[in-house]
Amino acid sequence: MTLIKSISGIRGTIGGKPGEGLSPLDVLKFTASFATFIKNSTGKQRIKMIVGRDARVSGEMVNHVVCGTLMGMGADVVDGGLSTTPTIEMAVIEEKADGGIILTASHNPEQWNALKLLNGRGEFISAKEGASVLKMADEESFDFSTIKELGNYRQNDGFIDMHIQKILELPLVDVKAIKKASFSVAIDCVNSTGGIALPPLLKALGVKKTHELYCEPNGKFPHNPEPLPENLSEISQLVQKSNVDMGFVVDPDVDRLAIVTDEGEMFGEEYTLVAVADYVLQNDKGNTVSNMSSTRALRDVTNKYGASYSASAVGEVNVVVKMKETNAVIGGEGNGGVIYPALHYGRDSLVGIALFLTHLAKSGNTCSALRATYPDYFISKNKIELSPEMDVDDILKKMAEKYKAHKPNTIDGVKIDFENEWVHLRKSNTEPIIRIYAESNSETTAEHLAQKIIEDIRDIVRG
Repeated sequence: MTLIKSISGIRGTIGGKPGEGLSPLDVLKFTASFATFIKNSTGKQRIKMIVGRDARVSGEMVNHVVCGTLMGMGADVVDGGLSTTPTIEMAVIEEKADGGIILTASHNPEQWNALKLLNGRGEFISAKEGASVLKMADEESFDFSTIKELGNYRQNDGFIDMHIQKILELPLVDVKAIKKASFSVAIDCVNSTGGIALPPLLKALGVKKTHELYCEPNGKFPHNPEPLPENLSEISQLVQKSNVDMGFVVDPDVDRLAIVTDEGEMFGEEYTLVAVADYVLQNDKGNTVSNMSSTRALRDVTNKYGASYSASAVGEVNVVVKMKETNAVIGGEGNGGVIYPALHYGRDSLVGIALFLTHLAKSGNTCSALRATYPDYFISKNKIELSPEMDVDDILKKMAEKYKAHKPNTIDGVKIDFENEWVHLRKSNTEPIIRIYAESNSETTAEHLAQKIIEDIRDIVRG
C-alpha cells in the first residue's frame, strides 16, 4: 500500500490501514482540513464547494466520503459526478464557488486515486497553501459543524455541456472551418471520463466521423493510461486501418492531450502545445510559457511571431503563475497540457482539441504535414538512483558550480542551457532520485548529453 502526501494533494493506492494507503479515514481528514483552509482563507463559515471525479472504480466510494465530509464541515456541495479536471475547474468559476476537489489519480493505474485541490479561481492551490492543508491534516486541526450548520448537497450533470459551450464561444474556435474540412477522427479515452466529453465535443465542432476506442466510463483501463507512445499502438493501428485524419488520446482526467497523425505516427506530446501555440500566436500576439523540462520548439515558434517565451518551474501551478506574470496568451507543459487563459487557467484537452482542429482546418495541411512544419527536437528522459543518506541538494549545487560558465537556472533543480542543447536535473520529492532530461535536435546527442551528466553526478558521488 502507498500513501503520498504532498503539497499538490494526497494520492495513494486504495485499501490498507490508515496512513498506509488511501483509506476513507485519510480522505476524511484531508477533506476536512481543506474545508478548514478554504473557510480561513475566505473568512466564510458557510462555503460552497464543487466536487467531480474521473471514472476509476474507487471513485464512487471516495466521492461519498468527500461529499459527506464537506457537508459535515458546513459546506454546500455541488457534485458534478463523472467529469474532467478542466471541467470542474471551470465549474468552480461558473458556480462562483469557494473551491473544489477533483477525485483523480491522473495517469496512475486503476488501484490509485487522489484528491486535487482548487481555490475559488478554479486553479490549483499553491505549494505554501498545500503545506498548510497537510499540517492541519496531521494535527487534525478541524472542527465539524453542529446539526443546524450542516451543508447542503445537490448534483449537477450539466458541467460538461457548459464546458463545451464555452469552448464553442471562443473567437479562435472556428466551427465552420472544421465542418468544411470534413474531418474523421479516432479517439482513445481509456474507459474514463474522456468518453463522455470528447464525443459530444467533436460532434459540436462539426467533425464528420468519430471512431471510438474505450469510451465507456467504467474505470477499467485497457492499457497503461498515460498517453505515451508505447501505450498507443492500438489507436495508431486504428488510424491507419480506418484511414482517418488524426487520433486524439487523453488521460483519465482529460487534462493531457496526445495526437496521432494521419500516418499513424505520434505527433509528439511535446508538440501538442507547440501546434496550438502556433495557431493562437497567428491570431493573438502575446507571450508564451512552458515549464523548464519542455521542448525548445515552443520558444522557436514564439520567436517567429516576435513574442517572448518564458520558462517556469515544473508543475501546473508554477506555469500559471508565470503566465500571469508575463501576460502570456498561451502556455502549458510538454506532457500534452494546454493552458489557454481566454477560457481558464488550467490544462485542458478539450480546448486543445478545438484549437488544434481549427488550426489544421485553416492550414489546409494533413496532420503529418503540419507536424513537419515544426523544428525537430528530441528529449532523452533518464534518472539516477542514489543512496537514501546522500544529500541530493548538495549534489545539485555542485553540478551548478561545475557548469557555472553556462549560467545555470536553479529555480527548480538545475537547468543548463548550451548553444544547441539543454539538460534539466530535478530531484524527486519522494525518493532519492535525480531525474535528468536532455534535449537536442539530434536524438543521439540528447542521449549522449544525458549520459555525460549522469557520469558527472557519479563522479561527484564518488568524490
